Amino acid sequence: MRFGLLWTIKQKKTMTESKIQKQIIDNFTDRGFMVIKLMKTNTNGIPDLLILKNGIAKFVEVKKPGGKISQLQKYRIKKLREQGFDAVVMDGIDSIIY
Repeated sequence: MRFGLLWTIKQKKTMTESKIQKQIIDNFTDRGFMVIKLMKTNTNGIPDLLILKNGIAKFVEVKKPGGKISQLQKYRIKKLREQGFDAVVMDGIDSIIY
């Protein structure tokens, strides 16, 4: 295994959810999206981020690598998708895991 790849794997494993969330927010913001962090809502299990651009809304739940998606989160994502929204779980800026 090359040193660079090993470093990347170790670095990803030690990333906290908040650091990954910041990277995702920065990535979308840099591309012209408005990103709203959903902290306290009246509905448990709603994804962490609401991402808006050109009249389109996307929802992103952020997990650290190896983080578990709860059944309630899966249910909320399913319901958002049924309403026609793009809703995903990410554990990195280029990694959709659900």
